[in-house]
Amino acid sequence: MEIILRERIDNLGVRGDVVKVSPGYARNYLLPKKLAVLATPANMKQIEQEKAAAVRREAIERKDAEALAQQLSQVVVQATRKVGENDVLYGSVTALDIAELLAAQGFTIDRRKLDLPESIKSLGQHDVPLKLHREVTAFIKVEVLKEE
Repeated sequence: MEIILRERIDNLGVRGDVVKVSPGYARNYLLPKKLAVLATPANMKQIEQEKAAAVRREAIERKDAEALAQQLSQVVVQATRKVGENDVLYGSVTALDIAELLAAQGFTIDRRKLDLPESIKSLGQHDVPLKLHREVTAFIKVEVLKEE
């Protein structure tokens, strides 16, 4: 059975692809969840129009993300934490902490966009990647200082 994907599906394809799947998979999963539509000429024409609109929207989103990345590359956020002997932090600096520090400077960023594999647990300056768009990543400088 030929269908047109409406969403990106792992191991199958991306939005707008015409793929062949088993009838049961299409009938029982893809079509009821509106992840795909049947490959008819009318649906093909509609998908082409949606693809063109998505390309335009994607270009605008990428342009906005690049502008924001350029602004954020100049930003340095400072987090102060209590330290023990040998400058070991009590606790850590998490993605939520960084998002709150950015919000205090006027940037509303979702903490899930901060690509922080694990919390920052040392003093000094750290570059934290921020995924603004699929193709645009900005780096924010996070300075961890001693609390006096």
